[in-house]
Amino acid sequence: MPSTSFREVQGKAPVMSSIAEPLRQSLPRQQLHAPDERPTFSIVAPVYNEQELLPEFYRRVVAAIEPLGEPFEIVLVNDGSRDRSIEIMHELHERDPRVKILNFSRNFGHQLAITAGTDYARGQAVAVIDSDLQDPPEVIPQMIERWREGYQVIYGVRAEREGETAFKLATASVFYRIIRRITNVNIPVDTGDFRLMDRKVVDALASMREHHRFMRGLSVWVGFKQVGVPYKRDARKAGETKYPLSKMLKFAMDGITAFSYLPLQLATYLGFTIAAVSAIGIVLAIILRLATGINALEGQATTLVAVLFLGSIQLIVFGIFGEYLGRIYDEVKRRPLYIVSEALGFEGEAPQK
Repeated sequence: MPSTSFREVQGKAPVMSSIAEPLRQSLPRQQLHAPDERPTFSIVAPVYNEQELLPEFYRRVVAAIEPLGEPFEIVLVNDGSRDRSIEIMHELHERDPRVKILNFSRNFGHQLAITAGTDYARGQAVAVIDSDLQDPPEVIPQMIERWREGYQVIYGVRAEREGETAFKLATASVFYRIIRRITNVNIPVDTGDFRLMDRKVVDALASMREHHRFMRGLSVWVGFKQVGVPYKRDARKAGETKYPLSKMLKFAMDGITAFSYLPLQLATYLGFTIAAVSAIGIVLAIILRLATGINALEGQATTLVAVLFLGSIQLIVFGIFGEYLGRIYDEVKRRPLYIVSEALGFEGEAPQK
């Protein structure tokens, strides 16, 4: 399979002193397993403008995973952050080689950052978690327990969601239930990308290189033995949400078009429905004209309304076709999913593809 990313391994970048000094004081140098030891667990975390939370995220991940007594790695994927996230990531890597860095050449998006992290992760079990600490790292050991029981995809189920508006909760609830009903995969409701996957699942996902990715759907589509772990999703501690309404709508469209033909089928159903209504209307107009001698559909207003109505339906149908056609166009171009401008901690290792 042709390569879908470019890797440029560079030396450690200098760290801005204003960030480095507080981190040096708060993060002791770690006593590690042998550097060539293959990790049992990989923790993959996309990063986008999370400078306030990265040190605490690292601390909590290490505190949750280190007591398990097995080697692990933390793969941080910088998705084109505009703040000081990358400098903090460099400092974390310098203090703890278990922290590995992928630095994108630009912002490629959350789902592709997850893809890159799982491509490069080497663990026998790979956990995906956002670095904003809304999904608590302390839940990962519970997922690992289920993994040891034989489950291969362990997804987090949001039993409670703190700090979110009523609109966000309502739209999220509607989205998960609609997509569950209209797609051809059984995507669990109230789940996100927070999950732990067995190496077999990660390798299966690496074989699928589609551009408009809906990772929580793909991880279900591959099958394997799956189970949910309920948890309380915390409010964001700092920074701002990376999923405003516009991105949520695009994400919803990606999920629907990736796993359902229903919009295309609706266009067909709509066409037949309008044709049937029109046929009935023609028959009624003829009957009224013959019975009463009155043209029941006379006038420019009736013609204008009919033309505007049919024109609107046509534009909607063309728009649906365009959504699918645009995604086909993106696939046939065969561009790489992402470009890595810097990779630290992966020397001599090829990404999993």
